[in-house]
Amino acid sequence: MAEYDLTLHMIPLLDRQLVFPLLEFVSTRDVYKAEDMLKAKFELLSHTSMVDFTGSLYKHIHDVDELPAEFAEKRAEVIRRLEESEQKTEHIREVIENPEVAGSLRQDKLQNMKLLVENYQCTPEMVLELYNYGQLQYNCGNYGGSADLLFHFSILSTDPELTLSAMWGKLASEILLGNWEVAYEDMLKLKETIEKTHFKSPTEQLQQRSWLLHWSLFVFFNHPKGRDGIVDTFLLPQYISTIQNACPWMLRYLIAAVVTNRRRRNMMQELVKVIQQTTHTYRDPVTEFVEALYVDFDFDRAASKLEQCEYVLDQDFFLTRAVDDFLENARFFFAEVYCRIHKRIDMVGLSKRLNMKQEDCEKWIVKLIRDTRMDAKIDFKDNTVVMNPSYNPIYQQVIERTKALVFRSQVINGAIDKRDNPSSKKPEQKQKNKQQQQQQQQQRVGKKAQDNNAVPVSAM
Repeated sequence: MAEYDLTLHMIPLLDRQLVFPLLEFVSTRDVYKAEDMLKAKFELLSHTSMVDFTGSLYKHIHDVDELPAEFAEKRAEVIRRLEESEQKTEHIREVIENPEVAGSLRQDKLQNMKLLVENYQCTPEMVLELYNYGQLQYNCGNYGGSADLLFHFSILSTDPELTLSAMWGKLASEILLGNWEVAYEDMLKLKETIEKTHFKSPTEQLQQRSWLLHWSLFVFFNHPKGRDGIVDTFLLPQYISTIQNACPWMLRYLIAAVVTNRRRRNMMQELVKVIQQTTHTYRDPVTEFVEALYVDFDFDRAASKLEQCEYVLDQDFFLTRAVDDFLENARFFFAEVYCRIHKRIDMVGLSKRLNMKQEDCEKWIVKLIRDTRMDAKIDFKDNTVVMNPSYNPIYQQVIERTKALVFRSQVINGAIDKRDNPSSKKPEQKQKNKQQQQQQQQQRVGKKAQDNNAVPVSAM
């Protein structure tokens, strides 16, 4: 099902070297022709400085033993640039790697730069060369060296655009190194920087958020806290808007995170609303499964889409390791909704819908009833599950629907007390009110004096 492969959607929103693991994965799934995948890898990396690797790809594609002379020339040029950058950054690298210097650096970048210029003869040009050297190391595939260089540059640089670029480069380096703890922290810092930065246009900010959503998938699906993190991030209003307007296919990963994380099952209803709003722009078996289950209550269609989900997730680079977890929890959601709607459930029919053996389905249903504390029992004679409907008493329903009114009433009372209580007013307002009261009192005294001096009309 190449129609459900998201690699082509993601390539424009990922760095070249982050795309390479996706192409490697797709190559093992026989989604596209092997020859086309080799050409795609070569085209992808030919614009980097990984000359030796691209040379090996060239040999495979053209079935030759010798490389054209241009490869040797490019390799020599890359080595020359590396040596030149190493020499240019030698002094500043020795300075910033000194523990005493590192300990004296502060949050104020201008003060840091002043310190380096006055005490260690490090110029802004040397700091800029750290960025160039880090970028070159990244293009050569030396991700450890690029991460260190770009980190030092981001601490010292006063250029916000280059600092943001360095943060992206460091995040990519940590991802490709597999340092998920560091990458998670870098991603959060980058997210905070994007939200604080005033971009030239809303389109540029939308692009930055779109990049972050895609790059974060590497981190979220490899970090222990990733499935909580992806829900917390993707469901933020600004990122929901980004998904709906720029990359609706990211719903697949949000759904997978919610389904595989039962602690976040309360987010399902909010997620269903988002799916309904984007159903005209993007659909796949994962979104259609949730839609069929929670919107249409079409259990036959939901069961059919669940079978397709197994294949779709197995072909997805980020979700292939979560297939079993997704299916297990998706069956849980399916059975929960199914049991709450039906009073008597045929075990044979339910096992077919869940694509499980009847014996395994019976054990699974027993566990489900125990875990969710449903009021149900299994009739092994008729091979059915009998649900005992429970209805809240009318007074309990009234309490649940009106319990929010208590809080709202408290808020209103607090606002009224604050308005009427003079001690809660600002000093300026209190002084102004005092002056107005004094003026009104003086006017009343003056008016009273005028009335006492006036001659009555009857005496004239």
